[in-house]
Amino acid sequence: MLIGRALEAVGVGILFPSFQVVLLRITPEKQRGSVMGAAGLVMGSALAVGPIISGIVLHYMTWQGLFLVFMVIITIILLLATVFIQNVMPLKPTKLDMISVICLVGFIGILYVINLAGQTGVNWTNAMIILLISVLAVTWFVVRQFKLETPLLNLRVLKTFNFDLAVLLTGASYIALIVVTIIFPLYYQTVLGVSPFISGMALVPGAVFLSILNPLTGKLADRVGFKVVMLIGMTMIVIGWGLLALLYRQNSLVLMMILAALIEGGNAFVMMPAVTLGANSLPDDLISHGTAVITTTRQILGSTGVMVATLVLANSSAHFIKLGFTDKLANLGGFHTVFFTFFIIEVVGLFIALLLRDTKERQAE
Repeated sequence: MLIGRALEAVGVGILFPSFQVVLLRITPEKQRGSVMGAAGLVMGSALAVGPIISGIVLHYMTWQGLFLVFMVIITIILLLATVFIQNVMPLKPTKLDMISVICLVGFIGILYVINLAGQTGVNWTNAMIILLISVLAVTWFVVRQFKLETPLLNLRVLKTFNFDLAVLLTGASYIALIVVTIIFPLYYQTVLGVSPFISGMALVPGAVFLSILNPLTGKLADRVGFKVVMLIGMTMIVIGWGLLALLYRQNSLVLMMILAALIEGGNAFVMMPAVTLGANSLPDDLISHGTAVITTTRQILGSTGVMVATLVLANSSAHFIKLGFTDKLANLGGFHTVFFTFFIIEVVGLFIALLLRDTKERQAE
């Protein structure tokens, strides 16, 4: 199971930056917002359709059947891609720097040690050794990328301040999205007492809303500029988490679904527009490197966000239980702490959005 999951992760890690680079390179800058919005529609649709397909398959088959269904779908897509997809990017000889690949393992070590926070019986001497080695590995990875003629990840794109802001914003929006999809089902089941099937289906309206908004926000960004669009999105996300922190005692499935839709809708205004703005801030020859940096950073921040959410939830709930609260009230208090934590994180994201400079303004100058 673990090997299969790792292979899936490798495949997604290759596909995500690749298809975005192709779309950005073959599309004129003035139309990139619309095109990337359409790409966001496809990605959002996957979030909407996934729980539905999973629920139907698991209703009639065992869990192995779920993998079989998706294997058939992916095989069909692979065959179609083999026939119809053509190379549009210039090919050039390159080599894989294995030292950089090994150094990347340092990120896993850092996440592992962070995940130990709040646990009992941890050998912190070993943990600190792992953390030190991991930090040194990541540091050497960064230094090495600036020295190599063909780096594994060209970090020179980070010298463009507007691109850096776009990277952080796509990460902030992805954190909001991924935490909603992980934490909300737990809230539905532990606090509201609904079944796993209902908790999964409750995510569908928000994902549908995200899918509908994605192409619209892309077109809007092409018309009014990316900064305005992303400010709208971050405001929606901040309001969503803020209302969750205030209304967490309401115990209403409908209210939670509405707030989830508000946060996911805000993601449509931020994540893909941030990718497009980041690409527009770079020369064409650096777009592929910039997209790789955005995708890598987004995945790292998303994983960190989920880890922080689960740690905060577990530790806060345990704290309230020690204070004598019932399990349900302790869980409710834990979720409130999570909601408030991510409200603060997304407020920082909103401030970052205020610092953006639209590429249209840059070109006008």
